[in-house]
Amino acid sequence: MPAGPVVRPATQGFTMLTTLIILDSVSDWKPYYETDSIITAGEYLQNEKLSQENLLIINLCSDLSYNSEGYYCSLLAQARKHKVIPSADAINSLDCDRTIKLQGLLRKTCHSWVSSNSIQNGGDAPCTIDIFFGDCEVPALKRLAKFIFDQFPFPMLRVTFADNKFSQLDHFRTLSLNELDDAQQTLFANAIDRFNKKIWRYPKSKKSFGYDLAILHDPKEKIPTSNASALHLFVSEAKKMNINAELITADDSARLMEFDALFIRQTTAVNHITYQLAKKAQQADMVVIDDPTSIILCTNKVYLKELLDREKIPCPLSRLIFKTNPVSYEELSSSLGATMVVKVPDGSFSIGVTKVATRDEYEQAIEELFPRSSILLVQEFVPTDFDWRIGVLGGECIYGCKYFMARGHWQIIQHRANRIPKAGGFETIPLNSIPSRVRKLAVKATSLIGKGLYGVDIKMVGEQPIVIEINDNPSLEHGVEDTIMGNELYRIILREFVNRLNSKQHK
Repeated sequence: MPAGPVVRPATQGFTMLTTLIILDSVSDWKPYYETDSIITAGEYLQNEKLSQENLLIINLCSDLSYNSEGYYCSLLAQARKHKVIPSADAINSLDCDRTIKLQGLLRKTCHSWVSSNSIQNGGDAPCTIDIFFGDCEVPALKRLAKFIFDQFPFPMLRVTFADNKFSQLDHFRTLSLNELDDAQQTLFANAIDRFNKKIWRYPKSKKSFGYDLAILHDPKEKIPTSNASALHLFVSEAKKMNINAELITADDSARLMEFDALFIRQTTAVNHITYQLAKKAQQADMVVIDDPTSIILCTNKVYLKELLDREKIPCPLSRLIFKTNPVSYEELSSSLGATMVVKVPDGSFSIGVTKVATRDEYEQAIEELFPRSSILLVQEFVPTDFDWRIGVLGGECIYGCKYFMARGHWQIIQHRANRIPKAGGFETIPLNSIPSRVRKLAVKATSLIGKGLYGVDIKMVGEQPIVIEINDNPSLEHGVEDTIMGNELYRIILREFVNRLNSKQHK
């Protein structure tokens, strides 16, 4: 019997949630506390009524090879629209014996641990770790274990390392319950308990929600897309709408499949955990905002420039310049004007954007920015007192603000060395008071991207609105964007999740 309270016991007065653990035999669960959550592979495969249930399946069959009962449990779970770990795709990926290449700190950490253990083992035994739901017992390798779990989401994995300077992960294989010793049984039971608390029993008095929504945020982000008050309003309004919304961080990525939907409230980037989780959620058939395609398209100004030009959307005159073939200041200024704005493609919150008005300023700017990107965007400078920010969700405008330039500065946010960024003021405007041509342009521009949540930055040049940027992760702050609509703004966004989830249920 594993030491400690490895699994919550079943007691009277509690009600089950819809999670099932699939086993070869019920006897495989003898070392653990009793629970009604277990089912055998044969029972799961032959019970057609389960296809009508909204289930999370944890497949612990010992044989997951192609055409085995264990394999068909995962395959059938996907066909039944159940969330399942591991998925059939994951099983097939592991069968390919694909090597994961590590980069940066993970590679160094791995190599250091392998080298140390090789010395201790005298070089006779391979270095291995066992990973249970993305966790392991080696503190130094916990981050590595999470990374491996994200690549190969299996309940239990044994990973063998190659002892070389590149620290490649040499071999993976799944573990079965009957292989675990007492210590490993404790590790497994604690890990499964952390991975999905909803497997076990909650008091009947606890409200049962229609859907579970994960809201991804970063509490340490310097310029968050939603302040703490806005995040808590999302959570509190969700409860009123029968949605269990929970704030999660990147450290909770292993729990993603507990939820029905993902709402990203952290600044997005392609080479980033936000994109990785958006992709993972989409592959799991979850509702996700921002979706991965919107992240790819909106976070890159090079793509947006080409898209807006092709579709003849009014925007500032611009040119792409290339590190391998830079263009002179004189050539650019002849078409864009003497004062120009140089941007890195993936900057956000006015970071990586420089205004230049002379040859020396231009050459200094590209010298500083080219190390960050092989392509830069140069635009004509369009001075205005404010930018419109129009929030668009599902092709409909949901809010509008004027963001004013920081005092004495040409941008909305002024970044100052070793000082807190200074932002300009704002004015939230009722939608019916915003010029219709501004609203129509925002909707038209976002229709080229998708049906997600976007913030369109628009300047007025005389009577002509022009698109500056389309943001996939627009700011939603309590006291700013919600000034006119109040809590209804949060309910509008939450209703979009509910509508999409309901549509999925009726497919």
